[in-house]
Amino acid sequence: MRLTSEIKKQMFVEHGGAEKNTGNSEAQVAMFTHRIQHLTEHLKVNKKDFSAEKSLIALVGKRRALLNYIAKKDIFRYRDIIQKLGLRK
Repeated sequence: MRLTSEIKKQMFVEHGGAEKNTGNSEAQVAMFTHRIQHLTEHLKVNKKDFSAEKSLIALVGKRRALLNYIAKKDIFRYRDIIQKLGLRK
């Protein structure tokens, strides 16, 4: 499913605390996770879409960097976001 403005608002409320809190690290990780899932489904059908594959790798790297930042700042927030999104360590 595409990332629409309604889905973004819902993610920011759920993970960021407010609709306007778009800079929250947890909200950004949630948004990256949604985009990663969408690209993964796209690549299952379109195996030779190398530009999408490159974008997927870049998004995974950005999400990993944000998760490392959250883990360094507050390990409890890190564990909470990992559990909420169902990510592997």
